[in-house]
Amino acid sequence: MWLHIPEDSDFSIHNLPYGIFCPPGSQQPRAGIAVGDHIIDLLAAADTGMFGKRRFFAGIFAQPVLNDFIALGKPVTGKIRKKVQAWLKMPERPANADIILCDRISSAMMMPVRIPNYTDFYSSMEHASNVGKMFRPDGNPLLPNWKWIPVGYHGRASSIVVSGTPVRRPSGQILLPGGNPDTPVYSKSRQMDFELEMAFIIGKESSLGEPVPIEKAEEYIFGLVLFNDWSARDIQRWEYVPLGPFLGKNFGSSVSPWIIPTEALRPFLVKGPKQNPAPLDYLKTSGKKHYDIHLEVAVKPQGGSETVVSRSNTKYLYWSMAQQLAHHTVNGCNLQVGDMLASGTISGPVAGSYGSMLELSWAGKQPVPLEDGSTRTFLQDGDTVVMRAWSSDGEVRVGFGEVSGTLLP
Repeated sequence: MWLHIPEDSDFSIHNLPYGIFCPPGSQQPRAGIAVGDHIIDLLAAADTGMFGKRRFFAGIFAQPVLNDFIALGKPVTGKIRKKVQAWLKMPERPANADIILCDRISSAMMMPVRIPNYTDFYSSMEHASNVGKMFRPDGNPLLPNWKWIPVGYHGRASSIVVSGTPVRRPSGQILLPGGNPDTPVYSKSRQMDFELEMAFIIGKESSLGEPVPIEKAEEYIFGLVLFNDWSARDIQRWEYVPLGPFLGKNFGSSVSPWIIPTEALRPFLVKGPKQNPAPLDYLKTSGKKHYDIHLEVAVKPQGGSETVVSRSNTKYLYWSMAQQLAHHTVNGCNLQVGDMLASGTISGPVAGSYGSMLELSWAGKQPVPLEDGSTRTFLQDGDTVVMRAWSSDGEVRVGFGEVSGTLLP
């Protein structure tokens, strides 16, 4: 291969994720593929005739979002990916390389898709159990329905932002510690949190009134992104009964800019946890339906260095993405290209693998130490949260880059 790709790069030739970027010195977003420290400008590649149908693909790749490209379907998007791989594997540097390649580090990344709808699930048994232990210490940590259905709620798509976009601390109704337990006050949230999640993007529409069967669910998943579902725990705690999350969640969520195609993650499929009781027939699966993706969360105080506070893995999820999708549509709810479905907080079995500050500090009772000597129970203004994800078998590495955001007052 003629292009140098660092061995530890998330964006190996085995990955080739899709994103929307502005090249250095340009304000015109277009589609690209990340490889090493470079971006393959798909608009420029189309203009050279790499994919045939120059005018058609130039129009597709000049769009400010990937929805029209994704809607072409896996036979087309997969073919584009293979052509790019073949171009990278040429024995000598192609004559058009200088036209097609851009510097990734100095390019500006944009939201990769227009998100018609957003759904957040609650698919980690460890996370759900931890929250139950904190807030229902005298009862069963898991509610009776949890092992029967992938619990979820419809969130707000308009406030999902790309990595690097600051998030402002929200205001709402909260109960003051030691105050009247039945009378709230209006206040800025005092318990800001992150949630370590993985989200998948829908690549194929379904028809209203027609469920997607579990055996076909994966056909509707185009790719995955890393997802930080910022949470205001005190606002959430007061409002969530009886209808669930609202203002404690809808003020902001952050996504990584590169969409990792499911083809790149296929070598890292693994079996998930044993499900007991056995799921109902429409949720039954067999074989490898989970992904072995390493996850990491770091907190960086303003002006300080970062501290890794959590290491987890998507393989801990109880409900697979296929099960989430099948349940989402079992009542006939239709899917649209670009819809984003997030996993919910991904926590592992030990304290260092918990996916939120709520769990890491055990509702504020156990401060989390940082490298600069300070501690956190919840996030402070100026803190930057950085999440990273990757899969590796020692030879092949497929990474997500990172999703980061800074909390503003």
